[in-house]
Amino acid sequence: MLSETVDGLSVKPDGVYVDGTAGGGGHSAEILKKLTNGRLYSVDRDPDAIRTVTERFKDEPCSQIVEGRFGDMKSLLGALGVCEVDGVLLDIGVSSHQLDTAQRGFSFHEDAPLDMRMSQRGETAADLVNGLPYSELARIISTYGEEKFASSIARNIVKAREEKPVETTLELAEIIKNSVPQRVRREGHPARQTFQALRIAVNDEFGELERGLDGAFDLLKTGGRLAVITFHSIEDRITKQKMTTWAQGCTCPKDFPVCVCGNKPKVKIITRKPIVAGADELEANPRSRSAKLRICEKL
Repeated sequence: MLSETVDGLSVKPDGVYVDGTAGGGGHSAEILKKLTNGRLYSVDRDPDAIRTVTERFKDEPCSQIVEGRFGDMKSLLGALGVCEVDGVLLDIGVSSHQLDTAQRGFSFHEDAPLDMRMSQRGETAADLVNGLPYSELARIISTYGEEKFASSIARNIVKAREEKPVETTLELAEIIKNSVPQRVRREGHPARQTFQALRIAVNDEFGELERGLDGAFDLLKTGGRLAVITFHSIEDRITKQKMTTWAQGCTCPKDFPVCVCGNKPKVKIITRKPIVAGADELEANPRSRSAKLRICEKL
């Protein structure tokens, strides 16, 4: 949804924009095409992404690369003297580079250290798998992965680590496979949801999204737009609820003759229903099947 997302930002040639999840620079490149004397701040916490976009945009006068979490964008930009922007883009979740680079430990298809850190710093997935109690493991897998067999998977992880630490992606994938019924294994790889849950926990992705949405709203000028692409039902729910709250007007009981709360809508929702990938994009990029784009404009 590259064009839908960038078009949704309504980029002005002299505007100031933030790509909070720069990744390989696909969205940033499209925004830069529309700028003449504006500015784009491409933010990412992954050092690999920072190296990629630094090289890619080294000759772009409107580009500035910023290493850090998009949840901290307000303070990151504040340190650069930027207090307001015309638009923010967030493409939430794991990047194709992270998934496709086996040694990063995001994929259950190839053997690698059980890592999953987007920033390549802090606790790894192996630390969680080998250190968390059964109840917390089961909660993470159930809540973040929406996995029906979370209890069985967590129980077998705990059992396996009593003999030796679970250190690689394929070790964990095999434990998961042996924790679900045969029929589930035929429906697709049974490790998908557990790996997703651990990745979300390692990177605090839901907390990061909450902070990023609030930071983006604070930075936006009147008329500025926020575009958010999510790939997980909980991420989409967080985004939808946040935008709905911002768009809410008077909250007084309906039987009040006049408004006493003084609450006024803070945004206009541009996408009443989320934009989803079309047939052509689904064929070209199967990973887009769960993508949802929501856009709002600050009033």
